[in-house]
Amino acid sequence: MQVGVLARKAGVSVDAIRLYEARGLIRSERRANGYRDFPDTALDLVRLIRLGQGLGFSLAEIAEVLRGLGTGLSAEAVAALLAERIDELDARIGRMQELRGMLVARMTAACPILGPEG
Repeated sequence: MQVGVLARKAGVSVDAIRLYEARGLIRSERRANGYRDFPDTALDLVRLIRLGQGLGFSLAEIAEVLRGLGTGLSAEAVAALLAERIDELDARIGRMQELRGMLVARMTAACPILGPEG
């Protein structure tokens, strides 16, 4: 399928498809007329890439998972990657909660009329 058709079916831009191809996440063949021709399986890959991005994975991390899938990445390995991402998110949430507390304290100090809940 052509790049525009793939983009439309996947709900992404043509530029996103080109980026994924440039990063080696999906592959196409070149037709005699120079147009890219993507296999039907590319649609599932693009959907998987978008899901990964939605879960906060970088394209490099997604590429690692896709390479692993091609070599038989186990369910345990996928679970380990997801657990690592959860740990990273928990750490970020903790840092953001600390920052929020500091902001509330500064706001309260700047405006003593406000209570501690802001």
